[in-house]
Amino acid sequence: MTSLRAYATFALAAAYFGHEFIQRVSTSVIVGELMAEFAVGGAVLGSLSAFYFYAYAGMQIPVGVLMDRFGPRRLMSFAAGISAVGALIFATAPAVEFAYAGRLLIGFGASFSFIGLLTVTTLWLPPRSFSGLAGLGQAVGMLGAIAGQAPLALVVEEVGWRTAVGMLACFGAAIALSMFLTVPEVARRPAQDQGRLMRGLRIAARNRETWLNAVFGLSMTGTMLAFAGLWAVPWLVSVYGFERAGAAALTSVMFVGWGVGSPLIGWLSDRAGCRKPFEVGSGAGMTVTLLAILYVPGLPTLAMAALMLVNGILASGMILAYAAARAHNPPEASGATYGIVNTGVVGSGAIFQPLLGLLLDLNWDGAMRAGARVYSADAYDAAFAILPCVAAIGTLAAALTREKPVA
Repeated sequence: MTSLRAYATFALAAAYFGHEFIQRVSTSVIVGELMAEFAVGGAVLGSLSAFYFYAYAGMQIPVGVLMDRFGPRRLMSFAAGISAVGALIFATAPAVEFAYAGRLLIGFGASFSFIGLLTVTTLWLPPRSFSGLAGLGQAVGMLGAIAGQAPLALVVEEVGWRTAVGMLACFGAAIALSMFLTVPEVARRPAQDQGRLMRGLRIAARNRETWLNAVFGLSMTGTMLAFAGLWAVPWLVSVYGFERAGAAALTSVMFVGWGVGSPLIGWLSDRAGCRKPFEVGSGAGMTVTLLAILYVPGLPTLAMAALMLVNGILASGMILAYAAARAHNPPEASGATYGIVNTGVVGSGAIFQPLLGLLLDLNWDGAMRAGARVYSADAYDAAFAILPCVAAIGTLAAALTREKPVA
């Protein structure tokens, strides 16, 4: 495979991941519309958004094993098509139950995106550049997250949330077709190799380094998926008085930080030949900046933006969890290793989005606006308290890992 085609394949896989990130965070800018449309509160809305993560997280280990067996071409194109169907169902949902089904299918389709990106990188690109390229792919995901904030909010204002989600469905279908036509085929492992694949899964699952890095990834990503990915926009509107588009734009700064930090931290780690110091440092810094964002009263907008930018840069250190875990497992277990780590990473959304919604409902004072619940500053303070605690646990997990020098 030529170098040019390898990088073109990587770019297409990254575009798939970026599109899925738009869908991942899209509910954050239509919180009010969804609450009013389906007459639900924060707990139900959190669950609706989290259905994406239920499917995504639940599929990560199977996807890792399937990638080791079949390769990325057919799996990624099929999954992207399923995601497009899910977006169409969500866009046309007449009741919340149909919206659940749509989000579930979107999450299933998205579940192949990042593992597929890592598999493409592993198969056809230089091993020494793995962390940097994985970080670059994560940066494209952050571009999708940014597009799913203020730009999507403006589209929703113009055409409505249903049409906007329908447009995402069409874009997803185009990506699915492009990948089927472009991504190279790889030789399938014969059926008798299934035992070897399951052995790779057992090896990865029995390795403490795999799980410590999964916990680190979960803790670093939980803030983005639960806070920036869903509840930050209504928090900024209710507590700081922002308009929705302004709140979405400010929240996007955190994703900008992720987009900048992912390739930068990955590249620095590759250059330094180590992972652990970057994991511990980014975890500790992310915890401190998160506490400042949430609990320093009366922050000016510029200070809030600066803290969100730094927080995003530091939190993007989670990208090192994949390389660190892979380094402690044999090559035949790489897909399974990515799957276990990514289960923790994406599982944070499945856990914390509905949990924060439940905590908000428990502290709700009965206020309503345009048919949607409005939560007080005290309610947000109580719900968000869990996030820095989880970030601190992830930092501890990183400190307990063993360093393995980069080859």
